[in-house]
Amino acid sequence: MTVLVPHAEGEAALSDIDGLELVRYDEQAEQLPDAADRAAVLIPGFLATSDALELVERCPRLRLVQLLSAGAELWVGRLPEGVQLSDCQGAHGGVTAEWVLAATLAVLREIPGFVRAQDQGRWDQHVTDTLTGKRVLLVGAGDLAEQTARRMETFDVATITRVGRRARDGVHATSELPDLLGDHDVVVLLVPLTDETRGLVDADFLAAMPDGALLVNAARGPVVDSDALLEELRRERLRAVVDVVDPEPLPADHPLWTAPNLLITPHVGGSVPGHLERAYRVVHTQLEAVARGEDPPNLVTNGY
Repeated sequence: MTVLVPHAEGEAALSDIDGLELVRYDEQAEQLPDAADRAAVLIPGFLATSDALELVERCPRLRLVQLLSAGAELWVGRLPEGVQLSDCQGAHGGVTAEWVLAATLAVLREIPGFVRAQDQGRWDQHVTDTLTGKRVLLVGAGDLAEQTARRMETFDVATITRVGRRARDGVHATSELPDLLGDHDVVVLLVPLTDETRGLVDADFLAAMPDGALLVNAARGPVVDSDALLEELRRERLRAVVDVVDPEPLPADHPLWTAPNLLITPHVGGSVPGHLERAYRVVHTQLEAVARGEDPPNLVTNGY
């Protein structure tokens, strides 16, 4: 089974799986190697853009697109019939949860303001907010949510509430959000982008959050209605920190850049040293299953 791999790290990580022919390709090159004609598996680059969709058209025998990221929204519904999609859930949850904690603490402890004061040579001593005792709502109930909850617990938060697509033990259903939002100080978005989650955070969602609450977006930009968020930020009723935006990348003249009470990072939640090694460990598990004639464990169905 021929597998097109974009990184030397991938070749090394997958080399012990019997039955695989690993062929390296340059994701920036206009041409794929001749092996693309027989490739059964394509591994796009990390955080590949829509340009990577063109690679699929050059692989007539393709059976699987194996991602190096957990987000699959770029590919869902855009692959030819018979081509499966597998994501990399489980690879980046820990480091993305680390971003959630860092970003949440940065806003609550007003780190951006202190940096600005330092730039001005101004000693701005005052009392700040704290994560201790906060009521935290995690919108999402997968690996990333579990990683985030575990880290939040060490900061002595008051409660952690989980929300998923359907209700189950320890998890509320998305339909319960209107009743939950008003009882939480920090709302963390950890969901994939699907038809169900696109625009989930709209004006009504934000209006249900209590005054002074913090919205943390570690999901995808289009999960949040940017105009609705801007309206709340301009009123200075809510605070927000986002690693993802809509559109992305954010144009230099976009009003989000100057919105009050907002901290923006440029989609770096999983971009830390070792991200490829972690991703290919998950990919190894997926392709081991495929080599045995099974579906990959992370097979994406209905957008998840």
